[in-house]
Parts: sequence; structure tokens; C-alpha cells
Amino acid sequence: MLKHFVVAILIFSGFSCQTQQTQKTDNSTDNKIDSMSNSLEKAKTSGNDENIGEIVESFTDDTDIGIPHKNKIEIFNITQPDVNTAKINFYSLTTDKEWKLKQTFTLDKDKLISLNPKVKDFNNDGLKDFTYVPATAGRGANELQRLFIYDKKKDELVYVKNSEEYPNLRYNKRLNSLTAQRFYGDTTVTEFLNIEEDLLKKFASVESKDTERTVFLVDKNGKEKLLKKYKINGLEYLERFKNFNPLEFDDFDDEQ
Repeated sequence: MLKHFVVAILIFSGFSCQTQQTQKTDNSTDNKIDSMSNSLEKAKTSGNDENIGEIVESFTDDTDIGIPHKNKIEIFNITQPDVNTAKINFYSLTTDKEWKLKQTFTLDKDKLISLNPKVKDFNNDGLKDFTYVPATAGRGANELQRLFIYDKKKDELVYVKNSEEYPNLRYNKRLNSLTAQRFYGDTTVTEFLNIEEDLLKKFASVESKDTERTVFLVDKNGKEKLLKKYKINGLEYLERFKNFNPLEFDDFDDEQ
């Protein structure tokens, strides 16, 4: 009888130790999850000690932007009572394999529009740049974009300050430039642009309206000079172009 009692005590003691060990393991897991959550929240708020409001959308990339796996970008769509903003953090990987915050941009943003971030090469240097959508115009047909070009020499992003003035931006392989396309009423305009430091400069445009298409050259002061006129029919005014002299329709063969 005593023997059975001792065995029972040993079994109960072993079970209690196992339960305690299990509880310790579970607590350790909870601590790891809390630590990960804190790290994520710290990353979201890095470079800003102010109350950032509610993050309603976010995007992170460290495989394509700039030098792959050595640069990282984060963007957060942040809503506050009186304002909506996009916050962009840009990082470089240190020799210690840690992400170093190099730049932070905080810019206004339309509350109702998704970020729609894109990582693409916009200047044909083999390194990918970044855009996001701050707003739309023209009943949604004109998608505005803020463009950030990666500068390899400085290992930084260059914010192209007037990029949102040119809707529906795309890289144009035909002329190694950018094109924009804007819609208003019964008129469509394709604009040809070069990146000059932190600005886009227009050097030509094709305007299609009703039954007429006109081609303009644009000098360094922004003054337009008529190059050619064409007669068009029907819905031809909706076309986009990849060249202006001679005219070539954009067949989107340089989509990245």
C-alpha cells in the first residue's frame, strides 16, 4: 500500500513539473511575439517621435528598391483627425547587417486613395526607383504619382518634386525618357519628360482633340513651338504615344 502511495506521489510530481515546463515555454513564446510586435511598431514610427495616428495601409520592399537586399523602403498611409499623410522611410544595410534609417519623407495624401506603390526603373540605370499615389484627378482617369529616384552615388532617394503634376507616368524606352498622359474633357495629351536633378522637364507634347492632333516642342524655358498638325477621326484622341517625330503609338512593350 505504501509502495503504491509513493509511486502515485512520484507520478503526480512528474506531471506537475511537466506542466510548469510547458507554461514556461508558452510564456517564452508570448514574449517573442511581444518582442516582434514592438520591433514592428518601432520600425513604423522610426524617425518620428510624434503621435502618428492610425496606420491604415503599409508597404515594405527590400528585394527590388535601389541595390537589392542592401536597401529597404517602407511607406505608411497614416490617418489623423485633421490630416492624412504618407510617411516614407528609406534604409541602407550596414556592414553589421543592420538597417540604418537614412531618409524620412512625410507628405500629404488623399485619405480615400490607396498607396498603389510601384518599384520600377524610371531612369534606365538598372536600379529600381519608387512611386506611390497621393491622389487622383480627372474623375480617376489621371493617376498622380510621387516619384523617388534612387541615387547610387549618395545611396539615397531623390524626391522628384513636381512629379505629381504629370499623371500616368511611365518610362519610355523609345526615347529613354518618361511620358505622362493626361485626360480632360475630349482632349488627351502625351507629354515627354526628362529627369533633371529633382524635377521633370517637358521637352515635347502631343495633344489630341476632336478631329485634330498637334505636336509641340518645348524649350528649356517651357515655351511651346508648334511642330506638326494632323487630322484624326473618332476615338483616336485617346491614344498615347512613345514618339512625337515621327508619331508612334505606345504599344506598352517596355512595361517593367
